[in-house]
Amino acid sequence: MRIALDAMGGDFAPLETVKGAIQALDELKGLTVVLVGKKEKIQEELEKYTYDKNRIEIYDAREIIEMTDDPMSAVRTKKDSSMNRMLELVKSGEVEASVSAGNTGALISASQLKLRRIKGVLRPAITTIFPSKKRDIVLMDVGANADCRPEFINQFATMGTLYYEEMFGVSNAKVGLLNIGTEEGKGNEITREAFHLLKSNDKINFIGNIESREMMDGEVDVIVADGFTGNMVLKTAEGTAKFIFSILKEEINKSTLGKIGALLLKPILKKLKGKLDSSEYGGALFLGINGISIKAHGNSTARGIKNALKVANKFAEDKFIDRLTEVMKQNQGGSDEA
Repeated sequence: MRIALDAMGGDFAPLETVKGAIQALDELKGLTVVLVGKKEKIQEELEKYTYDKNRIEIYDAREIIEMTDDPMSAVRTKKDSSMNRMLELVKSGEVEASVSAGNTGALISASQLKLRRIKGVLRPAITTIFPSKKRDIVLMDVGANADCRPEFINQFATMGTLYYEEMFGVSNAKVGLLNIGTEEGKGNEITREAFHLLKSNDKINFIGNIESREMMDGEVDVIVADGFTGNMVLKTAEGTAKFIFSILKEEINKSTLGKIGALLLKPILKKLKGKLDSSEYGGALFLGINGISIKAHGNSTARGIKNALKVANKFAEDKFIDRLTEVMKQNQGGSDEA
């Protein structure tokens, strides 16, 4: 399996991206990684490691789309950027999938421009994985569509159900609509209309509305929302987790008793931290694009990059795009119209 990696994308590129690629080779024996970016900088990092040189390739790209760049402008003007060249490799069929920790808006724009939507998909969505009391859950959309129509949300549920089955091997995933109340009439005009579309969607197991405070109870597998709401929930959850750990650390260091207690609880705290660590989940798939484009977290370390490559490899091996294309072909609500 050949996967392209945006070696220049992310807060710690190319140091962590190259390191993550090397780590992925150790865990995926059939993997070849194509590192896309400034050749001399990539080679400088590669010299730090011992690896199978037949399984690492470099594709030279002279420009970088920065985190601060205007997404659409950067995609159109920086044609020789590592992100653009990476996606062109997917489009041409030279690689089976791609991973980038770069500018999210730019990656959304570039993925749609280069790879296009799957026929029948109204709007692609960004998926993310959340921990819960029972098992991991999927939340989508988390940022691709700040302005949303009910029909988009209905399709998110169809695509998210297949995504959940692919990730976790669970069929008939329970789908919930993120809302301000559980009653059918709750929400704004968009969520009320989306509710009725989801209720009549025979391709999903829709169980109704769910409030954000109940998301992590584990009663729902796939949670759908407009991109604005989903992104706000995601970032609030990340910020809350970070806040709790910072306060906990501060209180532990205030006393000897606290330090002793922390030592006794170390295995539990380590497990909790791992469960809340976004790098564990390997990045977000742009669901609905005619190709595999994975967005790793912007601050990904080598571990996050490695896990993102593993997710990309899994979706490519299982021919997920072909399966999703077939599902959307059968979806009577699908349309090519924006």
